[in-house]
Amino acid sequence: MPASEFSEIRHLDLFAEMADENFSALMRGAYVQNFPGHVELITEGDPSDFLHLVLSGSVDLFSSWNGRETSLATVRPVSTFILAATVKDAPYLMSARTLEKSRIVLIPSQDVRAVFAADGNFARAIVTELAQCYRAVIKSQKDLKLRTSLERLANYLLRQQRRADGAASFTLDYEKRRLASVLGMTPENLSRAIKGLQPYGLQVVGTRMTITDQAEFERFAKPNPLIDDGAT
Repeated sequence: MPASEFSEIRHLDLFAEMADENFSALMRGAYVQNFPGHVELITEGDPSDFLHLVLSGSVDLFSSWNGRETSLATVRPVSTFILAATVKDAPYLMSARTLEKSRIVLIPSQDVRAVFAADGNFARAIVTELAQCYRAVIKSQKDLKLRTSLERLANYLLRQQRRADGAASFTLDYEKRRLASVLGMTPENLSRAIKGLQPYGLQVVGTRMTITDQAEFERFAKPNPLIDDGAT
C-alpha cells in the first residue's frame, strides 16, 4: 500500500496506539483499491479474507433471505467493516456493496489476527470497536422494536438533521427505497409515514426535507440518547 495512505489510517483509534513495527506488519500486505458505485465487495457466507477500511465514498451492508433483501447499515469514512468476522475467522454475516465511487483499503484478515495476538494496544482497540458495534446493534433493535414506523422515521430525520449541522432543511443521503429498507418498512409504508409526519412540521420536496416546527417535531419523536446518540 502506498506510504502516503499510512498517516490517515495510523491516526484512527483502531491503529493509533499500536507499536510501529506491528502497524508496518499489518500494512505490508494491505492494498488500496478504487471501486465504482454499486459494486458488491463481499458476499454473506463467504470466508472473511479481508478487513475493509473505507477511506472515501460509502458502503451499504445488506442481507438477503428467501427472495427478500434488507439494508442493515451504511459505512462512511473513515471506518472499518466487518471486524467481527475478521477477528473470529468466521463467514461474513452480511454482504457489502458500494453506494458510490469509493476508495477502500483491504487488509488480510490473517495479518489482523496475527497482530491482534502480538500487540496488546491493538487488541484493546479492537475490543473497544467491537463493543461500539455491539451497542449500535442494541440501539438499532430498540429503535425497531420500541417505536412505530412514524417514530422511527421522525428520529431518523432528526439524526440526519444533526449531521447537517442542525439546518431546518436537509437532503436525504440516499433514495427512499433504501431508506425504507433501513427503517424496516416497505416503500409504501414509508410514503404513508412521510405524509403522517406532515402535521408535526415536516415538509417534503423530493428528497429535500424541511422541519418547519422543530419543537412540535421533537415532541412527537421523543429522541432518546440511549437509542439515537451514536456517541453514547
